[in-house]
Amino acid sequence: MEYLGLTEGDLKTKGAYHTAREIMQQPDLWEKIYQLVTAHHKSITSFLKQALAEVDEIILTGAGTSAFIGMSLQSVFFRETGILARQIPTTDILSHPQTYLVPQRSILMVSFARSGNSPESCATVELADAISRKCFHLIITCNAEGDLAHYQTKNEKYLLVLPPESNDESLAMTSSYTGMLLTGLLIALLDAPGDYADQIKILADTARRFLKESWPVSASIAEKDFNRAVFLGSGVLAGAAQEGALKLQELTDGKIICKADTYLGFRHGPKAVIDEHTLIMYLFSSDAYAFQYELDLLNGMNKGNRALYQVGLFPRSFRHKDLDVCLGLPNGKEILLQEDFSPLLSILPCQLVGLFKSMQLGLMPDSPSASGAISRVVEGVKIYPMKLNHL
Repeated sequence: MEYLGLTEGDLKTKGAYHTAREIMQQPDLWEKIYQLVTAHHKSITSFLKQALAEVDEIILTGAGTSAFIGMSLQSVFFRETGILARQIPTTDILSHPQTYLVPQRSILMVSFARSGNSPESCATVELADAISRKCFHLIITCNAEGDLAHYQTKNEKYLLVLPPESNDESLAMTSSYTGMLLTGLLIALLDAPGDYADQIKILADTARRFLKESWPVSASIAEKDFNRAVFLGSGVLAGAAQEGALKLQELTDGKIICKADTYLGFRHGPKAVIDEHTLIMYLFSSDAYAFQYELDLLNGMNKGNRALYQVGLFPRSFRHKDLDVCLGLPNGKEILLQEDFSPLLSILPCQLVGLFKSMQLGLMPDSPSASGAISRVVEGVKIYPMKLNHL
């Protein structure tokens, strides 16, 4: 078996086998997840119908990469349900529960977790049960044996466990990220799951073609002499930009310092990080209105310090004098892909650049943290009891 131009043996020697395999398997996993959610359509719809009739808001939560999923989904849930939907990391809820949870409101808490064993996972759902008037729990996880999957609550709970291969063995979340993101998206769009079969086909076919034919471009980007990187994305792509920055920073053990921002937000000070050793990854929108603002920023990037290398990413592909390379659907084809699904494609080059840069730096992508500063499951978080009378 060969992945990304390297044999299985070579990848294992480089400590990159799991990461490479988990990146490459994503199109197949997406198709499985579509079938899984479709098969559970009736029971999920029944749960959501009861929850949405009672709740005041929807909270999308998780830690790290799992939190970024909610950034891409909050607008979709709001649009489809008409109920306020907010992405709030478990790490924020745990330390400041009174900021986000109040006894006067009922919530639907959608929890995303690869392992479900991070200390914050169960502590957050426990706080939601203890403080909220009522909390409906929708738990999406990659690990049937995790603590979160086995969480017991007096309230209504729906557990959806993704296929076993989604539970990445490598440190950096790849399959688990896109798998849970797609699951959440399909649930938000659950009124007519059959209507999205064409979107899954576009996603899977495009991803397979990119991963098979265009990975050398990602490898060549990783060869550039950059020590910092900026990922730009807005709307549903804001979460993917955050995830792209985290992937590159994790896989390079912090040797590449990364930042993510929105296109308009980047103008307000953060643009100062650009220098001659900076890689910029533009996650472009297929929405014509939003793209006007993205193009304005790109046109203005030649004012001030120039970046080392600038890359445009899915779904939009076009020529621009300041872009060194643009990876995307052919002009006009991006309109076939609904904006909600675009983060799933946009993250692929980000994952690959992180993998190749990690190997270029002599690290082992499956476990790049030589010092043990970061681990597959976060450790060392002490959970303190919350005195509810302080609320």
